[in-house]
Amino acid sequence: MTPFYRIIGLGEVLWDLFPDGDHFGGAPANMACTAAGLLGSSGSVKLVSALGADQRGREAINFLEQRHVDVSEIQITEAPTGSVIVQLDDSGQPLFNISVNSAWDSIAWSEHWRDLTANVDAICFGSLAQRGITSRQTIQKFVGTSPANVLKVFDINLRAPFYAADTLIQSLKLANVLKLNREELSVISEILSMSGDSIDVLKRLQDDYQINTIALTQGSAGAVLIHYSETVNVPSVPTTVADTVGAGDAFTAALIIGLLKNQSLTEIANFATNVSSYVCSQRGASPMLPDWIGGY
Repeated sequence: MTPFYRIIGLGEVLWDLFPDGDHFGGAPANMACTAAGLLGSSGSVKLVSALGADQRGREAINFLEQRHVDVSEIQITEAPTGSVIVQLDDSGQPLFNISVNSAWDSIAWSEHWRDLTANVDAICFGSLAQRGITSRQTIQKFVGTSPANVLKVFDINLRAPFYAADTLIQSLKLANVLKLNREELSVISEILSMSGDSIDVLKRLQDDYQINTIALTQGSAGAVLIHYSETVNVPSVPTTVADTVGAGDAFTAALIIGLLKNQSLTEIANFATNVSSYVCSQRGASPMLPDWIGGY
């Protein structure tokens, strides 16, 4: 019997406002779109979030449905759908100006989610959607309610000034998988007073917070994956960069699916870098995936 995987993206959904137009965004939403594309009929991907009762909210629902993401757990609120003004530097790296008091700041806990968390294989959450108390309490309760064998993936996704040390520490305690980039590793090292090279800090994070798997993305320098006692380094995949928004979220989606399918660490790392490289070559964070990308 073919395994069927159930993945949840938990947190913000928004629109990235680029100079050339609006693009769908939000780290857990981007992850959900890529995961749904990679899984196809072998899985179900839900997004737990909140949108406004406005045009952008309706367009977000349409976008998610086109990418086969289950939108049944998205709440509709009086607050506006989130948006981010994005400017790109000369290398395609984004600079973000994130709106405040957005719909995804008020994700309210629903008691029926206890059943949802009991029947899921992976939950992906980050730090940005925890900037406000309502969503922070909901996200931490959602992850904390899920069984121990669920992949609880903390894709740290730091966006200054919208993070706090206590939130990051609590999220590390809840997680059993951590994904971060070099800049985020530097910030978390300073917050936790950890020193040493990247591998030393990653292994200390793994030990201190009982994290089974850590993925460090390093842009053109490739990626490092640590899974229990195994460490793998893989190079980046050369590509012509359109923008890098969503590349890390695509990496996270491939990482989750590889872990669920119990693939080798090298295979997971190589496939995740291929998927994220393709996303870098496209405008926007959640492009449709071509057939040649394939899956596991």
